[in-house]
Amino acid sequence: MFNEELIAARLGIIHSAIRRLQLLARMPREQFLQDEDAVDIAENRLRRALEALFDLGRHLVVKSGLGVPQDYRAIIEKMKNGQILPAEFARQIMGMAGYRNRLVREYNKVTPEELYEILQNRLGDFTLFCQHIVNYLERR
Repeated sequence: MFNEELIAARLGIIHSAIRRLQLLARMPREQFLQDEDAVDIAENRLRRALEALFDLGRHLVVKSGLGVPQDYRAIIEKMKNGQILPAEFARQIMGMAGYRNRLVREYNKVTPEELYEILQNRLGDFTLFCQHIVNYLERR
């Protein structure tokens, strides 16, 4: 049985983070790159969104009887295999697992340039992820 409170809370974290990241994405590139606070906020909100995404994914995988994923990539793989996420979308976001680890374990290598690139090109992935989760829950 799914924990509806957990699901709502994690979706809320993702949506809140994305709203803030979308505001930062409006900044001109050079302004963003020179604004240490903007970079810090982007890194923090992106990490929070990814943590919530993987927490939510793990919950759905386990509670759907798809096994216990051993790492973040396995969460996405099991979500694909369990038809929680479409296969093409799962392949598209598989790199999020590696990026989450980069933010947490290799934080000293994260650059403002790569954060800005994500703000410009990858925020929609979070919105699509949430839509796929809602669609899955409605099908059940």
